[in-house]
Amino acid sequence: MDSGAIRRRLGTGLALLIASGLLAVAAPGEAQAAGTSCPGRKVRTVPFSTGSVQVYRSGGTVCAFTLAKNPGRKRTMAVSVQARGHRPVPYSGKHKRKTLTVSVYAGHRCVKVTGRVGGGSGASGWILC
Repeated sequence: MDSGAIRRRLGTGLALLIASGLLAVAAPGEAQAAGTSCPGRKVRTVPFSTGSVQVYRSGGTVCAFTLAKNPGRKRTMAVSVQARGHRPVPYSGKHKRKTLTVSVYAGHRCVKVTGRVGGGSGASGWILC
């Protein structure tokens, strides 16, 4: 193989690598398993005795996480988002301040969010209808 062919193959491989990286960054919200923050704008806060659930919306995607009122020691925290007509998408784990995010594609459906920090919990009922 001559050096021109090697350069063309390296250039093609580099272009494919860059394109796949850009696609991964531009992936829609429902493709992101769990992250540390939600895209879009904040649309609701559901308060309860030990914390709150923060709800964000970007297009048809609804994202939520639970935030502790008094961060400190690790304790069990949970968040769940359910689009009407579908099963809830839950997350729970031990955290100090906030849970990882849960995102669902709801389109124009109503959603229900729930959250729990330690012994306190809260639920929204059907919102964003």
